[in-house]
Amino acid sequence: MTRRLATSIGHGAGFPLHSSQPREFAVSSSPQIRIMIVDDHPFLREGVRAVIETQPDLALVAEAESGEQALALYPTHLPDIVLMDLQMPGIGGVDTIAAMRSHWPQARIIVLTTYSGDAQALRALRAGAAGYLLKSTLRKELLDTIRSVHAGGKHLNAQVASSIAFHVIEDALTEREIGVLSLAASGNSNKQIAVRLAVTEETVKGHMKLIFAKLGASDRTHAVTIAAKRGIIEL
Repeated sequence: MTRRLATSIGHGAGFPLHSSQPREFAVSSSPQIRIMIVDDHPFLREGVRAVIETQPDLALVAEAESGEQALALYPTHLPDIVLMDLQMPGIGGVDTIAAMRSHWPQARIIVLTTYSGDAQALRALRAGAAGYLLKSTLRKELLDTIRSVHAGGKHLNAQVASSIAFHVIEDALTEREIGVLSLAASGNSNKQIAVRLAVTEETVKGHMKLIFAKLGASDRTHAVTIAAKRGIIEL
């Protein structure tokens, strides 16, 4: 049995590059872990495919370049493992994970991302991800993580786990504080933020003071930098 998947060449993160032509994926009759990868970078998908093809117990059965495609392909292929990027056009990875787990609770999803921020990792895990890997560690951790999650386990990259543990005792930013900081990151002044949120400028200043205290930031630029690095806001 074969499935045809179209691939194209793009930019990615250090994997070997193969043909850009449609390819036939032969599925062995022996039990294999069936995998779907969801990532908008063709080069990354090509690299992951190259790694998976070296393993007799693994089979790549579907590829998607967006959350919308992933949700459309999942019921057709019913993969054992989904490898999911977080930053994609259209539906983001976290929302795709939540939707997939809502429709198919048995879905086992491993996040592949370049972002080590604790806030973003927690959102993905709360949405239903069973694994969280940084793309920089794929060669060392990908295969073991796929097998572990397929067996019912969970896997969290050590760097991400340390970041979560470090910040777990801190007071989290409220939704309003995140909104204020996101507007500040977009270049809005306190007065402009106040107009956008229909509050007083003094209220905005009060939010900013609490944000600085919670993040350990010295000013708004520092706060934006910390929040972006941790995945609290997106720039």
